[in-house]
Amino acid sequence: LAAAGMPHAFAQATDFPSKPVVIVTPFAAGSGPDAVLRLVSDKLGKLWMQRVTIENKPGGGGFIAIDAARRAAPDGYTLLQLDSEHLGALPHLYKSRNFVPLQHFDPVASLFRTPFFVAVSSQSKWASMKDLIADAKAHPGQITYGSWGVGSPGHLGGQQLDALAGIQQNHAPYREVSQLYSNVGTGEVPWAFASIPSSQGIYKAGKLKYIAVATLKRVPQMPDVPTMAESGGPAGLEVNSFVSLVAPKGVPAAVKAKINADVAKVIADPEIRARFDTFAFEPLAWSPEEIEKQAEIKSRTYGELVRRGNISLE
Repeated sequence: LAAAGMPHAFAQATDFPSKPVVIVTPFAAGSGPDAVLRLVSDKLGKLWMQRVTIENKPGGGGFIAIDAARRAAPDGYTLLQLDSEHLGALPHLYKSRNFVPLQHFDPVASLFRTPFFVAVSSQSKWASMKDLIADAKAHPGQITYGSWGVGSPGHLGGQQLDALAGIQQNHAPYREVSQLYSNVGTGEVPWAFASIPSSQGIYKAGKLKYIAVATLKRVPQMPDVPTMAESGGPAGLEVNSFVSLVAPKGVPAAVKAKINADVAKVIADPEIRARFDTFAFEPLAWSPEEIEKQAEIKSRTYGELVRRGNISLE
């Protein structure tokens, strides 16, 4: 029976795609993940000789996009862009929904991973994480950090810093990313985790400085910014987010393998790599199994942080 099914599976892969493909995303048009997705979809469209359309459905903690893609047929013609927080944090933040994304979607292909920097006002007295942590210890519960939302990497990364450094800070969630970094620049909010694309405007205007990057190695695009450990922060603290494509569960294995291989081919394109470099995005070419493994690691970390902080979005 297995042998009899092989020609059909091979035909599915060689014929795919025979019609336009839709990629649904919870990210707003113009955001970093959206910009990357449009580059990738353009290259995929040329490779596949089929139109690849992006549907932006932001809001609802990602559930608007998730619900739209979840209703589609499991044939590979509808894909969904999710980050590691959608995959790893949503089940813990929305417990009553009893929704685990990878019980309903198959990982298909990875796109990139982004590191997060510790951004403070250029006028801040803090020159390192050692200074920030010392101030937080001297003034427990009085230091505030901002993020782009409850349950975001910026929020959970702050929770992780508290746990590892033995400090207690306040969290200020923002609806508008631009407003967050404007307020960090003026000192209204003492600090925030930041990606390069989200904070570069304020940084280039001379209003922000980065005192650390939450990675184990320095980022080539910002070689003068020390790692978390080099700056006096917890050596094990890594704050990052990876972005992947998933499909409604049940996509034929041959189709999934073809999409994975073709996305990896596109990600290796010099034009894509050059754009990634401007964002300090690390290109990823993970297998579906590796995506699932990394999502599980994130889920364990986020589950502990959500429980520790008693965080809920319900």
